[in-house]
Amino acid sequence: MGNCFEILKKVDRGEGMKLFGKLITVFGFVLTPATVFASTGKLNSGDTAWMIVATAFVMFMTPAGLAMFYGGMSRSKNILNTVAMSFVAYCVVSIIWVFYGYSLSFAPDVGGFIGSLKYMFFNNILTGSLTGSIPTYIFAAFQMTFAAISVALVSGSVIERLKFSSWLIFSVLWVSFVYIPIAHWVWGGGFLSKMGILDFAGGTVVHINAGVAGLVFALVLRRRMGFKRIVMPPSSIVLTTLGAAMLWFGWFGFNAGSALASNGSAALAFINTNSAAAVAALSWMGIEWIKNGHPTVLGAASGAVAGLVAITPAAGYVDVVSSIIIGFVSGILGFYGASYLKFRLNYDDSLDAFGVHGINGIWGALATGIFADPSVCGTAGLIYGNFHQFLVQIIGVVVVLAYTSFMTFLVVKFTSILTKGLRVTDEDELKGLDIAVHTEKGFEL
Repeated sequence: MGNCFEILKKVDRGEGMKLFGKLITVFGFVLTPATVFASTGKLNSGDTAWMIVATAFVMFMTPAGLAMFYGGMSRSKNILNTVAMSFVAYCVVSIIWVFYGYSLSFAPDVGGFIGSLKYMFFNNILTGSLTGSIPTYIFAAFQMTFAAISVALVSGSVIERLKFSSWLIFSVLWVSFVYIPIAHWVWGGGFLSKMGILDFAGGTVVHINAGVAGLVFALVLRRRMGFKRIVMPPSSIVLTTLGAAMLWFGWFGFNAGSALASNGSAALAFINTNSAAAVAALSWMGIEWIKNGHPTVLGAASGAVAGLVAITPAAGYVDVVSSIIIGFVSGILGFYGASYLKFRLNYDDSLDAFGVHGINGIWGALATGIFADPSVCGTAGLIYGNFHQFLVQIIGVVVVLAYTSFMTFLVVKFTSILTKGLRVTDEDELKGLDIAVHTEKGFEL
């Protein structure tokens, strides 16, 4: 994925036959099919098979892995609502991606900021169209799973007090006005890509973006009733741990799949992903043991996710020793971000989306600029004497922090207008959103 822009240049260059022009109006969009080009690349069946599997891995992360991870950490009266937020986010983004999301992210660049509408409704893509050595449909589906999990991650900051209608509207607006432009800047040939930013699998596009958005949303939404005054126990640490294991499993597709081929880069990303997650689980649990006098399973599970987040932008760019360093630091950062920062600053990031994803997304992006190994990826990081790459990573982080913060604030405010407020009533919050919103129970207690 780090080389997406160069790969996309190879797509659909040959001459093809013109389609008959016809006018199609769907949901207010008007399309006139343009010339469809036949691919001049060569399909690699091994790469294609791997990318189909990797796409399925990443799909599994959102409606299953993340839903269980977040659901287990919520209170029992809100577990279904929490799961539903991840589940429907995947559904919403899947449709938007076909309508215009893929095109605006990966169609030819317009001014360095956004893609064109060439692939709107998957127009101009045929079964024979290739992106690199894989079918373009598979590349588009793979990218769609990244957009979906990014939206779902934001929900971790705002569960247990947000209207479900507000979440649906927010999902549509946020993926359209925040995720899609940033995906284009970094992976689709936009201005950050042209600057040379390194983001192998989404540290900047996914984790900084979603983590910061979650923080902004939580600040606007305000704290849950009883925050810091009453105990808010997780409904099932068993579910959370299983969800973390599912995320870990899916992350092999997330990171190794971002090589877009079955090759050595995918293999390196695979082992780096596992190493960082494992050491982060141990470092989070270790610092927790030292500070609190006991290790927790929740801490180990959260640490593994923190390590997965931090290694994501660097997975195919660093050696294994560097991945262990990145993972070790991420466990410590995640522990302090989740356990201390929000209580010190008195904001309610419900499930630590910012503490785990935002903070470690930033660390991972900067660490990529520090540890990038020229023998691995052809680009040197700071420890190899290339300060410029580290500077580019800093610029990318600052740009995304600024844009995501501002645009998420606008999206949240507009959502509030459309849904006449963001929060459920006090009565519904006390009752629990499973019954109040869905008239269902996650557990029969």
